[in-house]
Amino acid sequence: MIQLELNDMNYLRVLVCLPLLLLCSIGWSQEKEASPFDYGRMWTFEAPPVDWFKEAYGMEVDQAWFDDVRKSSLKFASWCSASFVSPDGLIMTNHHCSRDVAITVQSGDENFDNDGFYATTLGEERRVPELFVEQLIMVDDISETVLKAKKSAKSDAAALEREKDALKEIELEYAKKAGWEGLRLQTVSFYSGGKYSIYGYKKYDDIRLVLIPENDLGFFGGDPDNFTYPRYNLDCTFWRAYDTAGKPLDTSDHYYEFNIDGVEEGTPVFVIGNPGRTERYRTVAQLEYDRDYRFKHLLQWLTNRRDMMLEEYNMMSGQTAKVREAQELLSSINNLSNSIKAYEGIMGGLKNKAFMKRKSDMEEKIMKASQGSDHWSDLKNEYEKLRPHAWAINLLGPTPLRGNALLLMHEISKYSSLMTDDGDSEEVKVAKDNITELTSKLERSKEEKMLSMLLGELKDNLYPGDNTLTRMYDGKTASGFISDLFDNSDILKGSKSLNKFLDKKKNFSKPKDPLLKAANILVNRYKEASSAFSSSSPYRKSLEGKIANQAFNVLGTSLPPDATFTLRISDGLVKSYDYNGTKAPVITTYFGLYDRHYSNNQAFPWGLPDRWKDPSMELMKSPLNFISTNDIIGGNSGSAIINQKGEAVGLIFDGNIESLPGNFIFDEQYNRSVSVHAGGIYAALKYIYKADRIVKELLP
Repeated sequence: MIQLELNDMNYLRVLVCLPLLLLCSIGWSQEKEASPFDYGRMWTFEAPPVDWFKEAYGMEVDQAWFDDVRKSSLKFASWCSASFVSPDGLIMTNHHCSRDVAITVQSGDENFDNDGFYATTLGEERRVPELFVEQLIMVDDISETVLKAKKSAKSDAAALEREKDALKEIELEYAKKAGWEGLRLQTVSFYSGGKYSIYGYKKYDDIRLVLIPENDLGFFGGDPDNFTYPRYNLDCTFWRAYDTAGKPLDTSDHYYEFNIDGVEEGTPVFVIGNPGRTERYRTVAQLEYDRDYRFKHLLQWLTNRRDMMLEEYNMMSGQTAKVREAQELLSSINNLSNSIKAYEGIMGGLKNKAFMKRKSDMEEKIMKASQGSDHWSDLKNEYEKLRPHAWAINLLGPTPLRGNALLLMHEISKYSSLMTDDGDSEEVKVAKDNITELTSKLERSKEEKMLSMLLGELKDNLYPGDNTLTRMYDGKTASGFISDLFDNSDILKGSKSLNKFLDKKKNFSKPKDPLLKAANILVNRYKEASSAFSSSSPYRKSLEGKIANQAFNVLGTSLPPDATFTLRISDGLVKSYDYNGTKAPVITTYFGLYDRHYSNNQAFPWGLPDRWKDPSMELMKSPLNFISTNDIIGGNSGSAIINQKGEAVGLIFDGNIESLPGNFIFDEQYNRSVSVHAGGIYAALKYIYKADRIVKELLP
């Protein structure tokens, strides 16, 4: 799966994969010169690369073609992409984008994970409350207005305020414009403030489940196969949008017709979707900070929590009374496992000398042509100042995944400030209620374990010379500190003791309670780090914008901007690549799926449901997945991949291992997107699910 966000899913990790640098040593060790395409090929629809498409593919496409493929594509809720694939509102997206919301409409003894779901009639299609899709109806470039407003500012901070004010005024203006009325408006900044656009979305919120495969097919291969190729995965789901009258939405003007035989080696293909975020304009100094602190801390944090949840899941698994609870926990484990593997790939790229040399070479080329600009060295100096605060900003923020004890420290710190400063009575009441709620659901054994894990992470990552933990422990060991906190804090001794403690102002002016003392040290250190980052943010953003402008001056303004979870079109070719001493086929078939099944003793995560056990030869020969050179990232999950005619030939769901550094550099030589083949979707619908009405809808 390609999505990096923590609301995405990926199957539970059951095997330990080889180190990513070993897996990718063939592709990543190759030297390659820096190229403007290192910034990627995620083109915006307000500035489509018409000339490039003509040069690369001989395509003569007009604005009508871009408008049609844009309006056929969708945002799926707030985390994925999707598309219309029939004139009657049928929507195609990934299983891994759908599973969490689909299981909310299970009824009785139904288990979609085990059995999947297919609505044999329109009346059986199930609406998921609060699920929605959005269609990008209008786009416009508003750069001139915003840049003019910023230009009159006398400081970086003032420029940011002018930018915010200008964007608000533009939204108010566009809300009254013809064609824009009633749309959800979104203003977007590109190139660190070098360009700006406004988008208008039409929202559809009656979305009903039509078909979802079993988990064994939607996540076939689980985490061991995730981010790999060759791949064998039926990662698809069908939904339908309904209009306000409760009838299937008329989408006859804009949808992708299905083509089940539309790709072969060398076919030009285009991904239409909403890539979440890339950071390809970050400087070498910023990337070195990411490698040494940001992603290093994040990986340790994610891995520890995934492993702890896995222990909890293993204890819960098989308990009939906890099926739904186990499903929810599995989703969290899936989220973390997917993110871990993705960030491991990013870290692998940041440690790769060939990639970093390409970034450095491009940076030197731009700097040399910029006549001695100091923007790069100035930005590097800013990050040098932030390094001592990295561990605190990355590891001390309030989140349930760091435990309720730390959350409680943040809340008690807030309450302490209100009490010592004679805060507003309503604010004091809200803070008190938050503290009471947290203490009421605090399980000591679990919280001791989470706090111990957090303290270990802090110890591993403290900046040299930082005495935060020494001051907090006050001569105790880590385990002694934890025992003292839970044994002797009045805040944790029950509601009566808590209320008595909170009502006495002197408890906060001269703190003796171990939890409050710890809060004063840890939370204040976090606030210090937050202040350092936020105070330098306007200056850093200004430098980033100036560096992006220098890149334009040298390389031209046709470079695509970083991903922003807004609609893009990415071009590429169906193309093989060398890997592991052999050559990857551009297409896999169901034969391969069954080979993986039997080669792995039919065991999880390569198991198959009973109805898949006796396949027809027609199914076996059908294509299942394929690869292409398109530029994708998290958020592209569920994107249609289309041919030059605008036909859906597949469904994006993943990238290969070599694609994972795509957060900061695009490498066309070995980077591959992985799609479910339209022919593979058709074969499953026809031969396994007997979904005749959907087959007829896709291929009338």
